[in-house]
Amino acid sequence: MAEDRVSFVPVSAATGVMWRKSTFSAYNGSCVEVADLAPGQIGVRDSKAGPHGPFLVFGHADWASFLRTLKP
Repeated sequence: MAEDRVSFVPVSAATGVMWRKSTFSAYNGSCVEVADLAPGQIGVRDSKAGPHGPFLVFGHADWASFLRTLKP
């Protein structure tokens, strides 16, 4: 089984992706947006970078682990 990795990719790699504001975002314009990418992948980006900014790609296992660290 391939190990999950986090990667940093250009926005052109996710044409047509529907981004949504994370429920963990602040209301002061500092937003984190997430999107379902290819099967098994979650995209995460900073809305301040705009639609042409790069984003991170998490595997589902790494994303779930990250979320567990945020929740008490």
